[in-house]
Amino acid sequence: MAEIRLVMVEQPGCAYCAQWDAQIAPAYPNTAEGRFAPLLRADLRQGPPEGVTYKRKVLFTPTFILIEDGDELARLEGYPGEDFFWPLLSQLLERHTDFDPAAVLVTPAEPLEGG
Repeated sequence: MAEIRLVMVEQPGCAYCAQWDAQIAPAYPNTAEGRFAPLLRADLRQGPPEGVTYKRKVLFTPTFILIEDGDELARLEGYPGEDFFWPLLSQLLERHTDFDPAAVLVTPAEPLEGG
């Protein structure tokens, strides 16, 4: 089975990253999206995490990159706010993976290193 992850590229001092951390991060691992695509954080200045390849350079933080087995499938640049983040993320997952929210919620969440 393919490993799907959501890489959050961030940098120190990023106000939108801090806003995402306050509004989304606490709930993320408990959602269907978070269970399907566990979060992996990456620092903008350090490049992609080991084993991860971006299709193009990351210019903005936060940038959310959907990866499958280390390869970029799609990305969401910037944080659009709490009301728009969830629908945009769901749309990204549905377009580029076999994401099914109903099926994912029956699987218990697993804490992952780096998330």
